[in-house]
Amino acid sequence: MTRALKELEGLKNELDNDKIAREVVAPALLLMQAERLGVNEETLKYLAAAVSGAIDGDGHVSAARKEVGLTSGKRGIALLWAAAFAAHGIETKIEKTGGAFHVVASSGGAARLARLYFLFGFPLLEGGDDRLKNHKLVEAVELGAEGLDIRWEELRRTEKGLVAADLTISVGGTAVKYNVYLLKNAIELEFQSTDRSRVELAARLLKLADVGAEVKKREGKREVWYVYAYTDVLAAGREELRKALAKIVREAVARGWIDAGKAERWLEKLEEGRVLKEGWAKYGVWLARGNVLEVKYHSTNPDSIEREAQRLKEMGLEEGKHFSVKMPEGGGAGYVNILKEGLAHAAWFSVHGSGSQRELAAEFVEYILQRAREKGEDVYSKAEEIVKEGKARGSLTLKGFKERVEVGGREYDVKVIDGGAVKEKQNGKTLLRIWITAEVDGVTREYKITYSRSGADNAAVGRTVARADDPDGREKDAERFSALVKALTGEEPKVYRMKDGKIIIKCFRKHLDGFKRFVELADAIEKWLEETRR
Repeated sequence: MTRALKELEGLKNELDNDKIAREVVAPALLLMQAERLGVNEETLKYLAAAVSGAIDGDGHVSAARKEVGLTSGKRGIALLWAAAFAAHGIETKIEKTGGAFHVVASSGGAARLARLYFLFGFPLLEGGDDRLKNHKLVEAVELGAEGLDIRWEELRRTEKGLVAADLTISVGGTAVKYNVYLLKNAIELEFQSTDRSRVELAARLLKLADVGAEVKKREGKREVWYVYAYTDVLAAGREELRKALAKIVREAVARGWIDAGKAERWLEKLEEGRVLKEGWAKYGVWLARGNVLEVKYHSTNPDSIEREAQRLKEMGLEEGKHFSVKMPEGGGAGYVNILKEGLAHAAWFSVHGSGSQRELAAEFVEYILQRAREKGEDVYSKAEEIVKEGKARGSLTLKGFKERVEVGGREYDVKVIDGGAVKEKQNGKTLLRIWITAEVDGVTREYKITYSRSGADNAAVGRTVARADDPDGREKDAERFSALVKALTGEEPKVYRMKDGKIIIKCFRKHLDGFKRFVELADAIEKWLEETRR
């Protein structure tokens, strides 16, 4: 404590330095304000505005670690921030990394800071979700939504005969009461006020409930601002919101105030979950002949087709390689068709992409999986399989990889030393040669397999022959090779014993997808598949 006081005292001698003075002002004023005015909604807004600027600078927000932190080059300034947070009931700790000091809030304190940052931080929301291109705000939404409470009350008829109810969304002491109307063809949720900042807060709370809604101004003499959302967008919200709305609808049916058939359609949407991810076009997802997953969006509007194509490009997908486009002609519908490789690539970007690209890809993948789930377990399983394979690409390294697997009723220890893959031309064909140096069952050697395209379906087939010069014989070599392939891909290869004594080992596309998990192999495999596809 004595050391901390000395450091704070020492800051006084540095206030003639403009940079130091600017960094000191915010936490010092917040600390004085909390001591003189206490902690209330107004002072919390000032805290949020200051924290917003600090986080947007060198700060960080992590929903996964449940952590929010600010950074300063001076321990004294970090101590001031910690004191300001403590005055507002937020516990923090100071960590040093290199020459920087981090003021870190975790768990409940982090969730509270994240909420303040998102709900009240400057500048306030303009134009819906534009600010969410900032990945720190995306993390803040996820972390800040912890403890979100949604309740409804007072089902009633309005003077115009509409069925209405009050719905309150609250988190961390901040609450907004919305009107819910059961209209002729839709459920409407609305909040309006002459206080624009209050309406913007209402929009932010909706965002915490996974509902995107834009603040708008009502035309007229009085300045009235409002935010609203209808059935499909509300059905894309959090489970707590959907359940509350479903209860309102059921109660209205029980009282005989709305038609049961109309209510059933609304309930189906609400109970299915994220029926239509807000902002995404309505993609169809189904299984075609041969258990092939089809993901396609149809529209007669060329602007809609172009918009979807552009959004796919923004997440890193390439037209012609990951998706195809047909523009509408002669009044007919055009389409955007997501290829299997496109969905897998989007899944990869959802994990390994950067910033807004990663968030966009993650949202798209989540939406497609939801659409697949709505079509049944078979469709969902196929979509999930492609997504898992895509996320796993390049996530592992061959060097140092270890695994224990069972082949033929016996367990084998596999330790990989090195490996790689190259393309080669031979007799007019483009081949893919994969080589792996590994120790299998105590024996170290280099294993090779060559992939080529064959058959009417242009299938990818890998082939190798068990070595006749293996000291333990061909059978043992085939077993070790099978153990290596199973360890790397999760699937055993097919083993064929020929009349002349040869043992041929074959791998297929599912094995190739498994090999793509390894960074040393992924690029070469993907390029070979692209170059040799029809």
